Parts: sequence; C-alpha cells; structure tokens
Amino acid sequence: MSDQLLIIAGLSAGTEDKPILHNIDLTVGAGETHVLMGPNGAGKSTLGHVIMGDPIYQVTDGTITFDGQDVTDLGADKRSLAGIFLSYQAPVEVPGVPLYSFLRTICQMRPELKTTARKFRERVGKIADQLDIDQNFLTRELNVGFSGGEKKKIEMLQLLLLRPKLAILDETDSGLDVDALSIVSRGIEAYRKECDGALLMITHNTRILERLTVDRTHVMVHGNLVADGPASLIDDIDAHGFARFEDALAEKAEA
Repeated sequence: MSDQLLIIAGLSAGTEDKPILHNIDLTVGAGETHVLMGPNGAGKSTLGHVIMGDPIYQVTDGTITFDGQDVTDLGADKRSLAGIFLSYQAPVEVPGVPLYSFLRTICQMRPELKTTARKFRERVGKIADQLDIDQNFLTRELNVGFSGGEKKKIEMLQLLLLRPKLAILDETDSGLDVDALSIVSRGIEAYRKECDGALLMITHNTRILERLTVDRTHVMVHGNLVADGPASLIDDIDAHGFARFEDALAEKAEA
C-alpha cells in the first residue's frame, strides 16, 4: 500500500446558501489513480474545487490533509505550491497575460522548478512538441481565442511542466474531438510515467481511462460518496448507469 497523500475526512461543504457535499471520506495514495464518477449535478466538480481551495465554497465540517499537512484552511495559492493541481472543466481566458510569461512566473515560485531562462525555454518547447502545441501559442494571451481542445492541451502543458504531487482533472475530456482527446490522453499518460504523481480523474468518458491503470473508482450521488471499488466498477457503470446508486441513497434517506 502506498503512502496516503490526500486524506479527506468527514468533509461537508457548499456555498453560502446551499450545502453540496455531505460527510465525504476519501483517501488517495501517492502515485495512485482514482476515478470519480456520478450523474450530472452530483457534486463531483465541487469536490475538486474544494480540495483545491476555491473560495467560492466553504467547508462546514471535516478536514483535508495533503502530504501530511492539514490544508483545510489554506488558500488555493498555498495548496498549489504544496503540489495540488486542478484542471478546469472550462479553462478561463486571461487577457493581457502572455502564456509563456504565466508559465515562467509560476515555475519561478516553485524552488524545485527554478532554472535558467534558456533551460526553461527548452523545457517548455519540448513539452509543447510532445503535445503537438504550436510554439507560437506561447506568445499569445492565456487561453484568449483558444478552442476548447487547445485550452485543454495548454492545461496538459502546465501539468507536465509543474509536475504536481496530485492532479485533479475535472472533465478534461469534455467537448474534445477524437484527435484532441488522444493528445490529452497522451499528456495524462506522460504525467503518470514521468512524474509518478497521483491522479483524481473526474469524468463521464471512460475512453480517456483506457491507457491508465485505475486503482480505485468512486461514485458520487447528490453530494454523497455512495460507493467505491476497483477499476471494474467503471465497466459496471458503463453497462448499468447510476440508477441503482441513486435508489440506494433514497432508500437510506427514508430508513
């Protein structure tokens, strides 16, 4: 058994006027790949954002421990520096900020990633080539005018550049065509092989999981983690959907 990297214990969270997550317990070991599935509106993305420290959400109970440190009350910037990475379902555009400058700045904030300008340029160029990203994109404003697939590939570039201990990928496959999905899958596979980091994959599309060895699968319904199991649970969900999990939760609530 690998060391416990992420420990979520009794976590409840939501917005100011709406509870969303209820008493979540989840553990991810260093180097493991976990998959989080569930119907739309189940709270999967919310969990990813709460782990990352998104200030939109408030933790009302429970704790989040990462790499031996209680990060429940830390801001997203400190969690990022600690080694947590969140790939957004819909990456935002940041006008006025060149992509290359953005990448250089965030790497300079990480002592283990600091390097000379020449070596940094070579490293970014190598990763861009690996992901079939035109290096002219590096001089453009961050995500401005990029297609959905281009934005997702840029996030894969950030993932391979930052080498986080834990990557939370929130619907990274959403809206991608076949070619873009293949490249993003290649980026995820490279992260697992080159960085040996842990993955928490939030997804509906099991195709993106084909090249990965999944350690655990979790199912969320109405903000509750209702099941977890081995990789074979993914095939079961593909065949039968989430109805039985929703029914079981409803029966539990009535009992």
